[in-house]
Amino acid sequence: MLYNSTRNKNLKLPASLAILKGLSDDGGLFVPQEIPVFDRTLDELKELDYRELAYEIMKLYFDDFTEEELKGCIASAYDEKFDTPEIAPMVYAGKVYYLELFHGKTIAFKDMALSILPHLLTVSAKKNDVKEEIVILTATSGDTGKAALAGFADVPGTRIMVFYPKDGVSPIQKLQMVTQTGANTSVVGVNGNFDDCQSGVKAIFNDNAFKEEIRQKGFCFSSANSINIGRLVPQIVYYVYAYCRLLKDGRINTNDRINICVPTGNFGNILAAYYAKRMGLPVNKLICASNDNKVLFDFLKDGVYDKNRPFILTCSPSMDILISSNLERLIYHLAGDDDEKCALLMKDLSEKGRYEIDDEMKQKLSGFLEGYATQEETLAEIKRLYDETGYVIDTHTAVASRVYNSLKDTLTGEETIIASTASPYKFASSVMKALSNDSAGKDDMTLIDELSSISNTEIPQAVIEIKNAPVRHTTVIEKEDMKKTVTGFLS
Repeated sequence: MLYNSTRNKNLKLPASLAILKGLSDDGGLFVPQEIPVFDRTLDELKELDYRELAYEIMKLYFDDFTEEELKGCIASAYDEKFDTPEIAPMVYAGKVYYLELFHGKTIAFKDMALSILPHLLTVSAKKNDVKEEIVILTATSGDTGKAALAGFADVPGTRIMVFYPKDGVSPIQKLQMVTQTGANTSVVGVNGNFDDCQSGVKAIFNDNAFKEEIRQKGFCFSSANSINIGRLVPQIVYYVYAYCRLLKDGRINTNDRINICVPTGNFGNILAAYYAKRMGLPVNKLICASNDNKVLFDFLKDGVYDKNRPFILTCSPSMDILISSNLERLIYHLAGDDDEKCALLMKDLSEKGRYEIDDEMKQKLSGFLEGYATQEETLAEIKRLYDETGYVIDTHTAVASRVYNSLKDTLTGEETIIASTASPYKFASSVMKALSNDSAGKDDMTLIDELSSISNTEIPQAVIEIKNAPVRHTTVIEKEDMKKTVTGFLS
């Protein structure tokens, strides 16, 4: 299995090198030259636990890893750091299945992939005789940052620097990052939004002179964002696992189709579901749920991607994104794996802030449904589901839940899985605003205690740990100073 850039098919790398590089030198994203299909039946796969299934999926993509290497990475990732042996359990509430992806160390779905990425990277470095220290540069809208920091903290041969929008994450998300321990970690607030952080990191990756300068000093860059194929592939696993659980439990029959509804801003999480479908998972519709920053909704509706619009700060901050990096991989596939066509569209995005796909590409979007929820609708959905079922969801999952319920009458009766991407404790202030009339003025820790009481759930260890943890990272910069800050970190 070789990987090429979405903008240059002639650049071909094995999986380990694609994982190491993170982003192609031409600015493109690495994609498999062919999306593999399952080599075992669903009836066989349903008998596997999460780790066994992860191996069966990942071996098809990462075939330059030995069985021992890949199984070692999986065993190190999906261990007792998850608070349930299922790794990704499902809850049935309101006639739909919520796939809980937040049982890892940082109580967000990013743990599902970022628990394994450090192991994939370090094995890849050894396989390719990399002598330089690996420097992970990551932009975050809240969840990726903490999950990446937790994964790479004190990993030998690595350093990690995370950039986050200073005023664009929840209080709990910020606390999780700025209290992070680890001698090799750095967390930097940016006066700007997530797109500013993401664009700054991409600019550094695309600065070949700067990369050569730091290579001479003994460093090489890689990424923990979902632009890294080593993060995207592990996300495929949980959609296959969810289907297999329904199959094993007798909720569906073999080859019954399901719908998958995903709250997404950067498009990586729903792209993983798209890859699962291409591999042979019986999926009817992939439902893309957006918040008020509905750039993906508009694209899927009319084929025009336009980031030239106001940036809105919402109660679902991890989706507050106008430049959806992972959409480039879908564009490449919609174009029939045409790298030149994809490159031209990405050039339009860079120069004009917009592009439009042709009719042939638009027709290939028929497997998607799109919807969006306003902040008011999002909070109302949290309360509706709690009042009807007693189940509490976070603000991002609520976006997807609201969108699903607005579209369910257009679906044809299949079971639906909603990707539940974060614990409600991570966004306790917004969740309690939805559930309680007297939350105003209360601090987050008080609201967390109240959330525990009304939801009848235990406060996650990840939240308990930060209650009295000292703040270790206080740097705040202008967006123009990101490269200078990286240089300082490596000095």
